[in-house]
Amino acid sequence: MTIALITLSEEGARLADRLARALPDCRLYVHDSLTGTWKAERFSSILVLTRALFATCEGLVYVAPCGVAVRAIAPHLKKKTEDPAVVVTDVHGRWAVSLLSGHEGGANDLAVTVANILAAEPVITTTTEALKTLIVGIGCRRGIESAQIVQAVGKTLKEAGLDLTQVRLLASADIKADEAGLLAAARELGVPLRFISSDELRRCVLDFQQSDFVEEKVNLPAIAEPSALLAGRRTKLLVRKTIHDGVTVAVAEESCL
Repeated sequence: MTIALITLSEEGARLADRLARALPDCRLYVHDSLTGTWKAERFSSILVLTRALFATCEGLVYVAPCGVAVRAIAPHLKKKTEDPAVVVTDVHGRWAVSLLSGHEGGANDLAVTVANILAAEPVITTTTEALKTLIVGIGCRRGIESAQIVQAVGKTLKEAGLDLTQVRLLASADIKADEAGLLAAARELGVPLRFISSDELRRCVLDFQQSDFVEEKVNLPAIAEPSALLAGRRTKLLVRKTIHDGVTVAVAEESCL
């Protein structure tokens, strides 16, 4: 996915630069008014820049207010099967909002990717995703095969009388962000994978079972249960951690008001 990172402020440029260093095939655009030295292309009008990028980029990430992004893209909207993915994040990296082309254009996945990089909260409002209420937390051995993870998730859900179509997110600790088997399993399952920061896991005060083994190995109180709980809103554990062939799985449910 060819991605443009667009920002108007010094704070936004610092955040966008973090994204630029982590995202493949992306380009940074910063406003002419910025005083810092950035490895970026300069622009004077976000409206003019958006017009040029809208037809050439697969994804646009605005580090700016939502209103600015909406006004910039509004004149160029065609249809959801043609428009690029658009994600907006605030300059402090609190939120990553899937704004346009959530499913067809990949904005939902892009929002989760941006959120993982920034330790932000992904905001996804498409109805098909909002109706899903399950989050599967996963812990695993280093170097484990994707097939083992897929099998463990499927077995856990089946034993609990749950279905993969109900799962909104997979979740794990940020120390697993480079785990090839876990990344491949998420792709095979077709469910976005969210990584929770180690600091958040250590500060978690929700009801989960701590693991002396995990604490000794990776200096975390646990992975599967707290990751599942922290990845959503108003969560409770439906399935306590279960271990299948080196994969620890827990399932949390979000309470939808």
